[in-house]
Amino acid sequence: MLTLPPGDFAAYLFDCDGTIADSMPLHYRAWTRALGEYGCAFPEDLFYAWGGRTVADIIADLGRDQGLDLPVAVIAAHREAYFRELLPQVDAVSEVVEHIESGHGRLPMAVVSGSTRDSVTASLTALDLLDRFDVLVCAGEYARPKPDPEAWLTAARLLGVPAAECLVFEDAETGIQAARAAGMAVVRVPPPWERA
Repeated sequence: MLTLPPGDFAAYLFDCDGTIADSMPLHYRAWTRALGEYGCAFPEDLFYAWGGRTVADIIADLGRDQGLDLPVAVIAAHREAYFRELLPQVDAVSEVVEHIESGHGRLPMAVVSGSTRDSVTASLTALDLLDRFDVLVCAGEYARPKPDPEAWLTAARLLGVPAAECLVFEDAETGIQAARAAGMAVVRVPPPWERA
């Protein structure tokens, strides 16, 4: 069970991967397969540490760090295709879904993700949760990725709720930093190995 901070909140904002969808292990499998085609390694601890970063930034940084000339768009497309193949295996994070269901129809809710709108929509559809959210804010729809607060602030603005009245559910440290920088309260969603 996730413990919410004290206070009355006017909106709930959720990260998607690792927060609503227990999809991080599947994403990691897709990443290692796509990068492996180009001889690029992506250590699992680094994958989790970089949670919330954009796909293009991750590929560019891995290529630079490993001295590889990686085709960003090709690897990103392959990674997405491999993830879609694995998507039927995705489960929801039950502790988070409890709050989605309790908030549905009572509070406006948004998903704020570093993944593309197609990827987020596919995950939420697979979990039968897409209709619970009023707003999706996804990669390519804001200029500065987490840990910059822009994405969270965009969601609050689209919902018409002051940032200080939003409660964020997030698993990645970059997303938590971004939410705090936006002036929002945060619930940290533990990684899979802490929830087990």
